[in-house]
Amino acid sequence: MSDLPETDAFGAMCLDYHERGDAFEAVERDDGLLELPGGPEVYFERPEEWEALDRTAIEWAEGRVLDAGCGPGRHALALQERGHDVTGIDRSPGALRVARDRGVADARILDVADVGELNQRFDAVVMLGNNFGLVGSAERAPAVLGSLAAVTTDDATLVAASMDPRITDREVHLDYHERNRERGRLPGRVRIRTRYRQYVGEWHDYLHVAPETMRDLVADTVWSVEGVEQDGPKYVARLEKSA
Repeated sequence: MSDLPETDAFGAMCLDYHERGDAFEAVERDDGLLELPGGPEVYFERPEEWEALDRTAIEWAEGRVLDAGCGPGRHALALQERGHDVTGIDRSPGALRVARDRGVADARILDVADVGELNQRFDAVVMLGNNFGLVGSAERAPAVLGSLAAVTTDDATLVAASMDPRITDREVHLDYHERNRERGRLPGRVRIRTRYRQYVGEWHDYLHVAPETMRDLVADTVWSVEGVEQDGPKYVARLEKSA
């Protein structure tokens, strides 16, 4: 893995797990919190191992699909097996190397805000594994959602998974949410990076939102939330596009 950028901690973790079946994931928040969110095996699960929300989300995707934040390809592979033409994008070279090795036919290094570079049109976009968070912040969300609108058909569907940040009793999270409010930010905005062995990822913003907050964020875009399935703090939303 010496050819990986030193910042590709997520990709290095994915490669180790793919090749050896042994790795760990550590996520650092900008207030010093360091957590092990559950291990990399979740990124490699087969559909029969998924939570019910993920299985519902896949059912909502139709036609040609863009998988935003595809990682090592668990959702892209499942969509391919269901007969979809899928393009997966991610910022991690290592994760994309794994995705291709596992059989993802079209996996590209690209930020979700830059999807216009694809010069393609999609019938659906999936942002699963809490990846609605890739919008980053309330300020960045309109641009990201606009970019997705520009590469999708007039009747496209956006399938977005997120987590309601209010559903927690952990003081370390509640205090962080309050500091965000004091700074004029949405409470579920987090600044994080991944660490793995000698690899240290770049800091980036990630956004967890309640369903009603998601509705507020898309209110001035071509997208509207038409359905929500929720289980505890986790949920998946089906957004439809109006021309």
